[in-house]
Amino acid sequence: MVKAAPPTAAHKIRIIGGKHRGRRIMIPDREGLRPSPDRVRETLFNWLQWEIAGAHVLDAFAGSGALGLEALSRGAASVLFADNDADSVARLRDLLAAWKEPHARVQAGDVFRLQPSAARYDLIFLDPPFAADLHAQAVSHFVNDKWLKTHGKVYVEMPFPLEELALPPGWVWHRQGRAGRVFFGLLHRNYADEAAA
Repeated sequence: MVKAAPPTAAHKIRIIGGKHRGRRIMIPDREGLRPSPDRVRETLFNWLQWEIAGAHVLDAFAGSGALGLEALSRGAASVLFADNDADSVARLRDLLAAWKEPHARVQAGDVFRLQPSAARYDLIFLDPPFAADLHAQAVSHFVNDKWLKTHGKVYVEMPFPLEELALPPGWVWHRQGRAGRVFFGLLHRNYADEAAA
């Protein structure tokens, strides 16, 4: 079993709401590891406040796990964390064991090699490292019926100013926001198009 390496330098972020409210997560000072800021997470989970309880969630490119951990704290039924960094995976496994979260698991390896769940997800978080330029690929890969339930939503976090992001046919921005150099938004199906069909 891979053990999380002790950080040479670190900072902490906090869980904002739910049963783990106020708990702190240690974040190693490592290039490319950029947890969603408190302000962004607070806004996102305000948007999702009536949808997160009982939801089945995929936290792709999990990194620190801040988004999936916040979802668990607020009553998500299950969370799959996926990341290709061995240290991030080990830290998340240790933390989930310490927090006694039996309905969460961590998948190591290339996120794009994950297999869809037969039950599909209510919510998918897509926050790849900004420098990796994977946002278009991630949206193309995960925003479809293989991964999502009929009313599923996808959260995307990207650097601002934005590169043009092509949305899959039938999908639109449900909510959008910006905090400094971070753009964030929720995608959902275009129900107006479905009603008109």
